[in-house]
Amino acid sequence: MYKRTKHGSCPFVYSLLYRSKGIDLDFHQPFFANHDLNKKSDPISMARRTHTTHLACIACDELTELGAGKEGWLVDNTNLLTSLDSHSLAIANSTLVLIFDWSEVSDDPSGLRVKIRPGLSQIDGNITAMNWLVFDDIRVLAFGTSNGYLMIYSLGGDLIHKQMVHPGRILKLRVRGTKKDLMQDSSTEELCVVMPGVIARFDGSDIQSLLQRWFQETNSHFWDQSRKKDVIYFGNSYGRLPYQLWNVVKYGSCADAAITGIMSPPLMELQSSQRYYCAVTVGNGAVISAYRLSEDRSRSLVGAILSKVVPATFSTIASFSKMIWRSEQTSPKKPEEKPQPFARASPLTCLKDHPRKGEQLTLAPSGTLAAITDSLGRILLLDTQALVVVRLWKGYRDANCLFMEMLVGKDTASSSSASYEPLKSDYCLCLAIHAPRKGIVEVWQMRTGPRLLTIQCSKGSKILQPTYRFGSSEASSSAYVPLEVFLFNGDSGQLSVLNRSLN
Repeated sequence: MYKRTKHGSCPFVYSLLYRSKGIDLDFHQPFFANHDLNKKSDPISMARRTHTTHLACIACDELTELGAGKEGWLVDNTNLLTSLDSHSLAIANSTLVLIFDWSEVSDDPSGLRVKIRPGLSQIDGNITAMNWLVFDDIRVLAFGTSNGYLMIYSLGGDLIHKQMVHPGRILKLRVRGTKKDLMQDSSTEELCVVMPGVIARFDGSDIQSLLQRWFQETNSHFWDQSRKKDVIYFGNSYGRLPYQLWNVVKYGSCADAAITGIMSPPLMELQSSQRYYCAVTVGNGAVISAYRLSEDRSRSLVGAILSKVVPATFSTIASFSKMIWRSEQTSPKKPEEKPQPFARASPLTCLKDHPRKGEQLTLAPSGTLAAITDSLGRILLLDTQALVVVRLWKGYRDANCLFMEMLVGKDTASSSSASYEPLKSDYCLCLAIHAPRKGIVEVWQMRTGPRLLTIQCSKGSKILQPTYRFGSSEASSSAYVPLEVFLFNGDSGQLSVLNRSLN
C-alpha cells in the first residue's frame, strides 16, 4: 500500500493528475529522477508537439463500396485488407480492390484512383490476403484466396497469373528479402504464403522472370483477347511458378507464420548444397513454435534446368500452336491441378501456455527479431536465432506491431546541417505498437531501450508499412531510406507518416 499525503503520493494519483493536464506518465521509466513534480509544465506547448507528417487524404465516394461512412469501418470489418507501397495504398474486401496513388500530380483527383474487380469463381473463392509485388519497372498486386489460389493482377485489372498453392484458406502473403552480410552468407528474396498449418515459399527471381515475360509481351502488343482467355482459363499461361511447401502442424494449426531466414543444417547431417530455412509460427496449440525447413533439391541437374527453361518456352509454344490450330468447335480441357507434396519440416521448439494463443507475428528487416501478440494482451519480443523471448510487454490487447528505424540521440552539428544525409548506421531499430483500446501508438527502442514517444490516434486508425521492394538491397542509392511506419485514419481518410527523428 502506498502512503497517502495531502497531495497523494500514489503513482496512480500522479498519473490522473498529470493526464488531466495533457501529460502521460510512464512509471516504468526513470521519470522521477529527471522531472520535478512541483514544477509547473506548459500542457499547451506539449500538446502542440507532433511526431507525424501529413502525406495525403484519400477520402472519396468510392470508399463507401468498402463500408466507409460509419465510425471505425476500417478496423471493425475483419474482411478488409490493406497494403501499402511507397506512394500507393490498396484497400480490398472479398471481391473489390481500390488503389489510391498520391505520387502523381493531376488536376483530376479521380485519375489517381484505380478500381479492380477480380474475376473470382466459386472454385477460386474470395480474397483473403493481399500484398504488393514491386520490382524495378513492374508493380502488381498479389492476392490469396479462401480456396488456396495465388493470383497476380496488373494495375489495369488484367489477370497475369493464377496458381493453386494448397487446398485451404490463405491467411497472409509476406514479401521480404535479406542481403548478404556477416550473418547471412547469401541474399534471398521471397514471397511467403501462410495457411493454417502450411507454409509455401516462392523465390523472388522466379516471380520476376514471370512478370518480365508478361511485361515484354504487353509492350510488344502481343497481348490479345485470346491470350487473356488463356490466362483466365488455364491460369498459368506464362508458366507455373516453382515453390516449396511445408507442413507445420506438429504443434497445432497456426494463425500466422514467417520464414525468418537461412539457418545451418543439423549437426548429424552431411553437408550438402541443400538449403535450410527457419520458420516461426504462432497459433492455438502453441503460442510460439519453430521449425527447420528443408529445401527440396532432390531433382537432378537436368530437372533443375528444365524447371527454368520450360516456363519460358511454354509461353511461345502455346501461342504458336493456337495460331496454327485455332478452332472454335472444341474447347480445351482444363488440366486438373494436383496438390504439391510437402518437403521436410523438422520441429525445433515450442512454447505452450494454455489458454494463451498466439495471434500475429511481425518480423524485423533482418529477420533476427520478431514481435508476437497473444490473446492475453501481451507482446513478446523473440530472438529468432536463439529462439528465446528477450522482452515482454503487458496490457496491449488487440495490438498491432511494426518495426521501424528512427534517429535517436543524433543531435550533432553535422546532423543538423541541411546538406547532411543520415547513414544507415545513424538509425536505431525501434518497435511501433498500436494499442487501439488505448488510442495510442508507442515507439520503443530495441532491444531493451526505453519508450521514445507516445502518439495519440483516433479509434478508426491503423498502422501500415510499405512492402519490400525486390532488388532494393542491391540498388545503389545516395541516401539511405529507413524503415518507416504510416498511420492511416479510416474515418477522416488522412494518411501520415511517423517522423524519423524525435526532434
